[in-house]
Amino acid sequence: MKRFHISLLMSVALATPSFAQSDFPFDIPTLKEEAKAAGITHAYQGPWEYFVGGGVASFDCNGDRMPDLFFAGGTEPAKLYVNKSKTGGNLKFEQTGLDLKEKDLKKVLGAYPINMNNDAHMDLVVLRLGENLVLKGKGNCAFDRANKEFAFDGGRAWTTSMAATWEGQSPYPTIAIGNYVDRTAPGSPWGTCENNKLMRPLNEGVLNYSEPLELQPSYCALSILFTDWNKSGVPSLRVTNDRQYYRGGHEQLWRIPENGAPRQFTRSQGWQNLNIWGMGIAEADLDQDGLPEYALTSMGDTKLQTLDAEGDEDRPTYRDTAVEKRATAHRPYTGTDLKPSTGWHSQFADLNNDTRLDLFIAKGNVEAMPDFAAFDPDNLLMGTLDKKFHEVGAEAGLDRNTPGRGGAVVDLNADGMLDLVVVNRKTNISLFRNQGSKTDWGHRPMGNWVGIELQNGKTNVSAIGAKISVKTGNVNQSRTVQIGGGHASGQAGFIHFGLGVAERAKIRVQWPNGDWSHEYRVFANNFVQIERGKAEALYWYPKPAAQQ
Repeated sequence: MKRFHISLLMSVALATPSFAQSDFPFDIPTLKEEAKAAGITHAYQGPWEYFVGGGVASFDCNGDRMPDLFFAGGTEPAKLYVNKSKTGGNLKFEQTGLDLKEKDLKKVLGAYPINMNNDAHMDLVVLRLGENLVLKGKGNCAFDRANKEFAFDGGRAWTTSMAATWEGQSPYPTIAIGNYVDRTAPGSPWGTCENNKLMRPLNEGVLNYSEPLELQPSYCALSILFTDWNKSGVPSLRVTNDRQYYRGGHEQLWRIPENGAPRQFTRSQGWQNLNIWGMGIAEADLDQDGLPEYALTSMGDTKLQTLDAEGDEDRPTYRDTAVEKRATAHRPYTGTDLKPSTGWHSQFADLNNDTRLDLFIAKGNVEAMPDFAAFDPDNLLMGTLDKKFHEVGAEAGLDRNTPGRGGAVVDLNADGMLDLVVVNRKTNISLFRNQGSKTDWGHRPMGNWVGIELQNGKTNVSAIGAKISVKTGNVNQSRTVQIGGGHASGQAGFIHFGLGVAERAKIRVQWPNGDWSHEYRVFANNFVQIERGKAEALYWYPKPAAQQ
């Protein structure tokens, strides 16, 4: 990612309007940055191997259902911060020690939470420059290094991405590892992409990943995601790749048949060879047709792909709708710098609880690249009634000069409004508390909401691969429970739905094996737990601030 010819891109940038921020007619969240006030001091540091990566894992590590945060540090040690925020109050975190060797805490690029062994504690897959780690959760935010116990070969590659799924009746997850440049190959870094890996558990009654498969060819992946793109019930593996370093490569979609050999979709099968500086993947079903759309971040314009009319359940032919949906985010929305933007983490979420999904994109120059914007603030693209997006980053408070990388959109203080954490390169973490919509007298809450936690049973306990459907009046929404995507950043916990003015919601779950639940009826502005096979959803109530 050094320098490229930008005349065509710049002509697009100059010809395309920078959409006005003042005429958005709906609630705009006010995001107050309070990382240092909350007790978090941490930055992602290092030379060129750490130009990419810089992830955060958001998950509950001590059983209180409040999201804790694990930050990659690059050449600095990774850190784990325990959430001490009061319900609805200012954000507060305390660093806790990790019983690991210092060398294991350094060279960390990202992390993804996952319950690998079906116990009561979340585990963590840590992506590194060198050996990747599996940290086995023990409760109370304590972890053991479990590579040997799980026969998990962490390798020696430059790992930048990870995804997981449960295949068929397997009690344990299949894990995909995305690798970047092979620094030891002749001619590195040009045309020397390390092979990605597919790690299937051996059917031995215990976790055993001793026979990984190499996915060849590989093209310097920066984000990967298992996705049921065609509603088949069998997820494929989507890979976004960095064109800066591959030769003859492109974006990839792998067919992953249960217990079968992975196979790339080809041109003859409808897959189009898109070439971008692929950095992050976000998935959402924006039009509720059961088929997901994908936001792909890059240097320059973001892609927003939807299945084309020529595509079908056997032909993954996609078209880009970013221009028509006003989601290109191709240059800074504020300031005087008209050079192209650089996008990293991407995530769909409803930040104003109006039932329409919004799109967050972390932005930041790779490293003083003169052909790209130096001042490149993060984007917040709000969903609109006409199914397009509207940039409100400046009004929300994101117009800051911070070089973002990974991130998470997550409710950190259990008030039903999604907050935002962004890992920045060489600069302190950004931690934004969602205060609600600004008024003349302060701030007010926005729409109603519900947070949903699934419990699948004895295996795949977090129900990875499940689809949640929420209906309020004539409005239908859906989310898929996934591990992967974004940029080196994973999440686990309540799945958030904005409900607008609705005071009740109807919920159905398609469990990972394809079975549908009955309908659950719940009251708005609550966290609910749905356990497979149970007649009623349970409410979880965070402690009132006065009792904390």
